[in-house]
Amino acid sequence: MSNNNFRGILNSMGLVFGDIGTSPIYTLTVIFLLTRPTYTHVIGVLSLIIWTLIILVTLEYAWLAMSLGKKGEGGTIVLKELLLPLLKSGRSVAFVTLLAYIGTSFLMGDGVITPAISILSAVEGLRIIPEFENIGQGVIVLIAGAIAIALFSIQSKGIEKITWVFGPIMVLWFAAIAFSGIASIFYTPAVLKAINPYYAISFLMDTGITGFFVLSEVILCATGGEALYADMGHLGREPILKAWRFVFIALVLNYLGQGAFLIRNPDSRNVLFEMINQQANLIYIPFLILSIAATIIASQAMISGMFSIVYQGITTRVMPMLKIDYTSGVLKSQIYISTVNWLLLIAVLFMMLLFKESSNLAAAYGLAVTGTMSITGILMTSIFYYRKHMTKAVISLFITFIDLVFLLSNSYKIPHGGYWSIIIALFIFSLIIIYTSGQKKLYELMKLMKGEEFLEKYNQLYATQNKITGTALFFTRDIDKVPQYISHVMFKNNIIYENNIFISIIKSDSPFGVESSFTKELAKGLRVFEIKMGYMEIVDVEQILKDEGIYEKTIFYGVEDIFTNNLIWKIFSIIKKVSPSFVQFYRLPTDELHGVMTRFEM
Repeated sequence: MSNNNFRGILNSMGLVFGDIGTSPIYTLTVIFLLTRPTYTHVIGVLSLIIWTLIILVTLEYAWLAMSLGKKGEGGTIVLKELLLPLLKSGRSVAFVTLLAYIGTSFLMGDGVITPAISILSAVEGLRIIPEFENIGQGVIVLIAGAIAIALFSIQSKGIEKITWVFGPIMVLWFAAIAFSGIASIFYTPAVLKAINPYYAISFLMDTGITGFFVLSEVILCATGGEALYADMGHLGREPILKAWRFVFIALVLNYLGQGAFLIRNPDSRNVLFEMINQQANLIYIPFLILSIAATIIASQAMISGMFSIVYQGITTRVMPMLKIDYTSGVLKSQIYISTVNWLLLIAVLFMMLLFKESSNLAAAYGLAVTGTMSITGILMTSIFYYRKHMTKAVISLFITFIDLVFLLSNSYKIPHGGYWSIIIALFIFSLIIIYTSGQKKLYELMKLMKGEEFLEKYNQLYATQNKITGTALFFTRDIDKVPQYISHVMFKNNIIYENNIFISIIKSDSPFGVESSFTKELAKGLRVFEIKMGYMEIVDVEQILKDEGIYEKTIFYGVEDIFTNNLIWKIFSIIKKVSPSFVQFYRLPTDELHGVMTRFEM
C-alpha cells in the first residue's frame, strides 16, 4: 500500500468514521432498555445490527450514493443538483428542491444531537470506576458540557494542526473495540450465528410491534453512515471505501462481543464499559480516556460537516450569506463560520441539560438520521431511474423502502423527545424557505433596466459627462437586466468613471473549478468580467481581480432596505440586515466600497 493511500485511509478514519465508530458505546445498552436480553433476543438484535450496517451503510452509502459524486463531493444538496437537470416538469423540480431542503434541515438537526449523545455517553463510563460509582448525573452533564465548550471554542483557531492525531486515535479506538469483541466472542461463540439474516427476520416476526419499535434503536448503529457520502469532497471516494472495510469489521466484532457479554451478564447496565472493565480492569481508565477522545473526534467531524453544508447552502443561494473565516492557508475546504459554531454549541448544551442522560437522548436520536436516509434514498432512486441504470434503481428502491420502515418505527419517538429533532429541523427549514422566497420576491420587485436601454443612456452620458479617473466596479448577475443601483449611480447622480467594469459571478453546475475572463466590451469604457465558480469552491475575488490586472478605485454595490408590515417578510428583512452583504462575504477591500441603498416595499 502506497504512502498516500495509507494517509488517505488514516485521514478517513479520523474525519469520517467518528460518529458511526462511537455508536457501540450506547447502541446495545439503549436497545435492551426496550426488550429483555434473553438469548434469542440478543441473537436477533445482533443480526438486525449487522444487516442494518450492510444495507443502510454499505449498500446505500458506500456503494450507491458514492457512485454518484461528480468530482467526489457528496450530500443532499449535491443529489439535488444532479437530479434537477434530469427532470422535465416544473412541478417535480419544486418537489425535489423541497425534499433536498428537508434533507438538509434533518441533517443539521442531527448535528445537534450527535455531539451531545456521544460525549455524554462516554463520560457516563466514569461510573464503572469504583471511586466514581455514585457520581451524580448533574456532575456528568457538567463534565460533558465543559468538554463541548472546549471543543467549540478551539474551532476558530483552525483544527488542521491537530487533525493529524485524529486518524491514529480512531485506529487505536477501532483496534481496541475489535479486540475486546473477539475476546468476548471466544467465551460465547454461538453469537456468530447472528450473521445469518434469518435471525433478524425471525426476531421481527416473533416480537411483532415491540420488534418494530426496537428497530428505532437499532438504527443508532448506523448513525453517521451519511458522513461517508457527505465527506467525499474532502477525502475522495477510494480512501473512505478502503477505511470502511476495517471499520465495518471492527464494529461487527465489537457488537458480537457485546452481545456475547450480555448473554453471560444479562443484568448489565452499560454493556461496552462493563465488558472492558471485566476483561481488563487495569486498562479500563485508559480505555475510558480513549473513548472520550473518540467522541470528541466524532463531534469534530460533525461540526466540520455542518460548516460544509452551510457553505454549500450559501453558494447554492439556499441560505443567507454568513461571515466565513478560512482557518487554513493550505486546505481551502477548512472554513469556520462563527454564527453556526456558537448556535450549535448553545443547542448542544441545551440538549445535554434537557435530556441529562444519553439513554434519554437516544429516544430523540434516530428520527433525523432516518429522515435524511429516506430522502437520500428517494433522490438516488430517481437519479438511477432517469439515467436508465435499472439494476441500481431497483436495489435503491428496495433500500429506500427499508429506510422508510426505519423512519416509521422512529415515529414513536416523537412524544419521547423526538419532537426536538423536528423542532430543530423545522427551524432550519423555515429559515431556508423564508430566505429563498424572500429573495425571489425581492428580485421580482427590482426595477431591472433592459440591457439595450441601459447602453443607450450610458453611451449618451459617457460622451457628454466629465469622467472620474480610475476604474469603478459594479456587481451584476446578468448583463441584460441591469440592477437599479447601477442606474442610480450613473444616471441619477451622474457619476461615471473612465473605466467601468461589470463583475458577474456565476455558479456553475459542477462542484469545483474557477474560470475568469473579460467576456466583452459593451461600450466605450464599459467591459464585463465574468467569474465562473463551482458551488463548492471558496474563492478570493480580490485576488482574481488583481491577477487580471484590475486595480479599482471604487466598488459600488446595491443595498436593499426592506419596508414591510408582513411578519414573514419582517423576518426576511432581519435575516438580510444581520447577514453580511455580498461584498463583505467575498471580503472585498472595505475602503473602496460604496453601498447604494434602494427601498423596497414588500
